[in-house]
Amino acid sequence: MDFTRGSPAPLSNGNGNGHYESSSSPSSFPSGFTKFNTALTAGLLNPMSPPPDRMTRSSPTLFEMMASEHDAQQQPKTQTQITIAAPNVAIPKVTAAQQQQQQPAPVQDRQTAAMQRIADILGNRSPGNQFNDSSSSDVKLTLSSKDGISVSISVHRQILVAHSRFFAVKLSDRWAKQQKASGPYVVEIADCDDIEVYIETLRLMYSKDLRRRLMKEDVIKVLGILKVSAAIGFDAGVLSCLEYLEAAPWAEDEEEKVASLLSELRLEGVGAGEVLKRVSTEVNNGVEESSDNEEVLVKLLHVVLEGKDEKARREMKGLVAKMLRESAASHTSLRKESLYAACEGCLQLLHTHFLQAASGNLKDVAQIARQADNLHWLLDIMIDRQIAEEFLKTWASQTELSEAHSKIPAVHRYEISRVTARLFVGVGKGQMLASKEARCMLLQTWLVPFYDDFGWMRRGHKGLDRHLIEEGLSNTILTLPLSWQQDILLAWFDRFLNSGEDCPNIQRGFEIWWRRAFWRRSGEQEKARSFRVVSASAENS
Repeated sequence: MDFTRGSPAPLSNGNGNGHYESSSSPSSFPSGFTKFNTALTAGLLNPMSPPPDRMTRSSPTLFEMMASEHDAQQQPKTQTQITIAAPNVAIPKVTAAQQQQQQPAPVQDRQTAAMQRIADILGNRSPGNQFNDSSSSDVKLTLSSKDGISVSISVHRQILVAHSRFFAVKLSDRWAKQQKASGPYVVEIADCDDIEVYIETLRLMYSKDLRRRLMKEDVIKVLGILKVSAAIGFDAGVLSCLEYLEAAPWAEDEEEKVASLLSELRLEGVGAGEVLKRVSTEVNNGVEESSDNEEVLVKLLHVVLEGKDEKARREMKGLVAKMLRESAASHTSLRKESLYAACEGCLQLLHTHFLQAASGNLKDVAQIARQADNLHWLLDIMIDRQIAEEFLKTWASQTELSEAHSKIPAVHRYEISRVTARLFVGVGKGQMLASKEARCMLLQTWLVPFYDDFGWMRRGHKGLDRHLIEEGLSNTILTLPLSWQQDILLAWFDRFLNSGEDCPNIQRGFEIWWRRAFWRRSGEQEKARSFRVVSASAENS
């Protein structure tokens, strides 16, 4: 095993990708020559020198001249240089100008750490495993990365060809022509994405139990091995990686990486679909199952509405509301009809229990607050989706509930006024655009019950935003014609003077109505009279 850290000048195959270079060479060099070779690969030669041709160099380099000199002292050997294109797993090469730049300390530290990890990988070889066994290997494989790390390992042509379609095509015929050459067959892979991953992938070819070997790795490392295995046609490695990914747990931030890589590799028919089923229900013969998605969402909605533990319901309401917002962004959300069907079910239960309580039967009176709370939650969801106008009309038409309101103790009924308050806020903030008739009916039906319950709401809900509700009510009233505003606000003025804190303070709306109705009107009349006087004076003159 040989390590070199520097800025190697990788060969080019003419298309920007890294490539393999093959030649026969002596199995070992004198120590002085090894040190000189290390100095060369560390970047001491001029990095601006032109790259070699694909098949042969036009003139020998200093390295080749010294090699030839060494060969002349030893037994003459046949030397043949072959270049084969690498699979498309390499990253772009570093330019000559970048190679000349001195690497900062953090980069050198990372290189040192990477080299140490590689040394640990190559040094951890079980007895009997021939991976990186120089005594039996017939291929010297050199891996180099763009950040200047170069590693040489000893591998076997028979194993490479048997496990990799890429090596089978690129080495079989050319290997036969080199049978008479002495020394190991030299192959170089330049510009590796990750030398560690290449080595791990090659080591898997020597393993009898790939699945067991992968169990020691994490998801990110297996994804890297999968990418290299797919690129070099290592089918056993691909299948083992997919088996691992299908069974191993993923962190949440790893899901996107798994789905993205499998989509990029397009591994049809080899198990990738089984892996993707963990994160997508759409992997079923390419058919999107949006109806199943909505069915699950509807079920979750009703489970929350019917849940018995109030603390758990509060927590799950926030969770389901968040899920619905996220699903709306991906266009797989609940349909409007499903939400309104859920609202209708809650409204019917509220109607039944409300009238039952109004008749004096308080057996299930707690259901009033329960169903009102459900309606308030569903209304929030509909307002968020801008589909709440029809619910406003439905709620405004509940005259039977409004008439029975005063017959029920305030402690049991005030929760329904939270629904009314949410509608006021929605209209006042422009979150729903209901018709004038619907807005007027809402106030006629529910304003007095809302006044009656306001004190209980204020005391019963510590998180109630009183000012938000008062502003919403003011703005809702101010959306009506001026004569309707006058009737509503004069009635409020009288009630507020007699109720104080138990009545919403909509003084701001009252002032705006006053200026609209009297101050501005008087100002306009004064301006009109002044205009007529000036005109008359002009005529007399």
